[in-house]
Amino acid sequence: MRLKLICRKRKHFIFLLFLSGSLLLACTTVEKKKPATVEKKEPATVEKQKSLEKRLPMTLLSPEKYPDFSDDMFLDGLEFAIHQSLQYLKRLSPQHRFTFGNDMVNAAQMKKSLTVFKDFLQKNPRAENINEFILKNYTVYASSGSEKNGKVLFTGYYEPYIEGSLQSSPTFTVPIYSIPSDLISVDLSPFSKELNGKKILARWNGKTVVPYHERTEIDFGDVLNGKAKPLVWVKDIVDAFFLHIQGSGKVYLKNGSSIHLHYHAVNGRPYRSIGKYLIENDKIPRDEMSMQKIRQYLASHPEEIKTILGYNPSYVFFRVEEQGPVGAINVLLTPGRSIATDRRIFPLSALAFIESHKPYISGNGNIKKWASFSRFVLNQDTGGAIRGPGRADLFWGSGEYARLAAGHMQHPGNLYFLILKKNTPVIRLSNRCR
Repeated sequence: MRLKLICRKRKHFIFLLFLSGSLLLACTTVEKKKPATVEKKEPATVEKQKSLEKRLPMTLLSPEKYPDFSDDMFLDGLEFAIHQSLQYLKRLSPQHRFTFGNDMVNAAQMKKSLTVFKDFLQKNPRAENINEFILKNYTVYASSGSEKNGKVLFTGYYEPYIEGSLQSSPTFTVPIYSIPSDLISVDLSPFSKELNGKKILARWNGKTVVPYHERTEIDFGDVLNGKAKPLVWVKDIVDAFFLHIQGSGKVYLKNGSSIHLHYHAVNGRPYRSIGKYLIENDKIPRDEMSMQKIRQYLASHPEEIKTILGYNPSYVFFRVEEQGPVGAINVLLTPGRSIATDRRIFPLSALAFIESHKPYISGNGNIKKWASFSRFVLNQDTGGAIRGPGRADLFWGSGEYARLAAGHMQHPGNLYFLILKKNTPVIRLSNRCR
């Protein structure tokens, strides 16, 4: 939304000039322009820059490069996930556009693509039938991955279960906040063509627009008093922090009931990984890094909690949902079938296929080994740490296995997107699917 302010004592045009200047100076999310300098670039450097500029998030694959579309899960969960994406697409205009590499697809085409695939799944196809069906009917795109190795780094997330209370007490002292009343979204488009389509999240301090409070100010100060309603209170600030990281969770109350919390907004501050901080400061070895290791370190070094959690200034505000967890497209996530990607470059709700590694758990609850797997998924979520074509986050669900898998998954793999070929009769292969 655009910022609307009324200034009774100052003339309107003076206020606008003052506000436009303060926006560009006060908000850290907009970089200042540096004075132009003439720099002679070597030919190799110029060619490398041109190559990076032309690099697309995903590229069209020729049929001979299609992966083997083997799926390690039962297909009924996939049908449910497709149904959720279709619910999202029904809310859009048929002409709403999605980008697949150099190609554009509208919502009507996306709906048809998912419906055809869902109908095919209901025939209980074998693996060879799935490969043949896709080859004849679908166009496949591959994520370009990271610039280093062309691979996608897969991490995981899950729905945590937390004890909580609707009232604060000596036991439940940490609030989970709703969106604050003074958090504003400022559209920067009117100020400059270079800022077209950009916005910032900020607050008005009575004189100018400034960045919103960061994590340390919120967690260890009293800055949200009277501005944000606590939805629930939990016992531990570390539990609250990881609830922010996961983006949703289920809180169990003393009376036996529970509530679903879901991401609503952020404070506009950049996300910074505390895992990276702990590695770079020699707190946890890189090859041992996991959510579980971070929790262990914080539990044994409580005096460092404020510094470590404060390293990530980003802060999440929540809302209560009747069901959960809910993804960025406001539909229920499906365990093992929903992924989060960078919504700026990948089509939300789209059918995708991933190849990575999953854990096998021993009888004592530890990870015994990691094994390769592949499966169909739906692109239904996003996240503050999920940026660029080289990152994807797999939703594991809830429970102990989901917690272990999500906490330890940091494995390279491949990400593909599928869309029904345009103006091509669907070859259903119905007689060979059982």
